[in-house]
This record gives sequence, structure tokens and C-alpha cells, in this order.
Amino acid sequence: MEPSSAGRAARALELLHSVAYFAPEIPRELAAIGVDGPAAQYFGARSAPLGPVGPGVVTATFYNFAPRLIASAVPVVWEQAGPAEITAARLRGIDAVYRRVLGPEVVDSAEMGEAADLAATSARAIPGPEGRPLYAAYADLPWPEEAHLRLWHALTLLREYRGDGHIAALQTAGLSGLDALITHTATGIGFAAEPARKLRGWSRDDWAAAEQGLRERGLLNKRGELTGEGFEVRELVEDLTDDLAAAPWRALGDNGVERLLDLAVPWRDAVVDAGVFPAGLFGSRYGDAR
Repeated sequence: MEPSSAGRAARALELLHSVAYFAPEIPRELAAIGVDGPAAQYFGARSAPLGPVGPGVVTATFYNFAPRLIASAVPVVWEQAGPAEITAARLRGIDAVYRRVLGPEVVDSAEMGEAADLAATSARAIPGPEGRPLYAAYADLPWPEEAHLRLWHALTLLREYRGDGHIAALQTAGLSGLDALITHTATGIGFAAEPARKLRGWSRDDWAAAEQGLRERGLLNKRGELTGEGFEVRELVEDLTDDLAAAPWRALGDNGVERLLDLAVPWRDAVVDAGVFPAGLFGSRYGDAR
């Protein structure tokens, strides 16, 4: 399997993991255990497998969030609930949103079991935790028993493994977290620029200063669009990310990956159609993966 094909597969399935950041069931479960506010809920839930870490560790492993946004929630969140309690609440939320959006006929189906087994085969083939701190933290968690939760956990392991490698690729290209965010939105593939700026906690002044730096490097033009050199840098980043994340997908082989996509992409589309993700969140090319 070519690394680019593995990358397309990962991007095609990522929203089945990302429901954890947008579906209302997750903040509802977190609020019930005392974790209040969007920042505490996001940073607490995603970083909980790392343990009760400080803001510096979260800034390093999440990479493109404004440090002041992280510091507004971490480490205060650990006074609201412990990491294990937060992780359990998050998983209850995932269970609820999958059941709501997909329905029992999908959640309890043989197809879901097959998809979970395929995704788990790939996730269990991840070579190891070296240099992949966020993946390593999730890999230490026990596997859920129910098939739809196993699917989500496997996709989460694959996503965080890929994300850790993506940070290495961004640093190789000399892109800071904010540089990475701006250049990625300029591709039209990920978040749209304004939602990205707000969600990641950057001010307009932060964004404008970083854009100016990217223009001085020749990566952006005056309209905030990627130049030819900017596209080359992003292509370098994405190709290196694909290379660093390809190994576990090879364990499935082309036929296994295609079968997983055939099963799970309709579920991804159902999540999108259910309105889990806010309108206007993604750029015009998001979803090109499949």
C-alpha cells in the first residue's frame, strides 16, 4: 500500500473519531462529573490519558492551540475531575452519540463488528510508541468491549499516531503551530480560517502577525493564499506525514482498507448529515479524501 493511499484512508475516517469534539453528548457527560466549560472539556478529555499534566505538555502535544487558551483550562481541570473519571465520561458520550446518529441497527450489526476488527487490526500493528507521546498515552488505555467503541478507540489510536508524526513533519518544514494552522486552512482541505482561529484560541493580531511572517518567507501571497512555494511546503508536510503513518494501514492491505472504507464511510456521512459538525467549519475541499 502506498503511503498516500493510507493517508486518504485516514482522512476519510477521521470524522468518526472527531465526533468526540463536537457532539453534545460528550460535554453533557463531562459536565455531569463537574468538568465545566468548553476549554476544560476539550483539553481535559483529550489529554486525560496523559495523566494530570500541566499546560506545557498539552501545548507541546496538541501543537497548534494558543498557549493562553490551554492555560485557561489546564491544570485547573484536574481539580474538577481526575483523568480516569474524565476518560470514562468521554467514552460514555461516544457511546451515546454513535447510538443516536447510527441507531441500534448499525451499532449492533455484524458490519460494525467487522469494521471494528479491521480498524483494530490496523491499530494493533502500530510499530511502537517511540516519539509518539499522545498515541502512547491512548495505547495504554484498555480496549472497550463493544464493537462501536472498539472502532472509535482504534480510529483514535490511528489518528493520534498520525498526529504525533504530523507534528514531526511540521517541525521538519519549519512551521510553528500557528503557521501550520494558517497554511492548512489556506489549502481548503481542513478547517475554514475563521473557525480555526477561534477554536484554537488565537487573536486576530496573532493571526495577522503569523501571516506576515509567512508572506516574508514566500509561503503566502498578499491575499492570504498559498504561493507555489507554500504549496510545496504543505505537500512536503503531508507526504512526510503519510510516510510516517503508513505502517499500520499496510497490515490490512489494500483489500482490507477498501472493505473498512466501504463499511465506515457511510457512517461518517451519517454523522455529517446529522449536523454533528457546525456549518461552515470546514473548507471547500474538505471531504476530497473519498
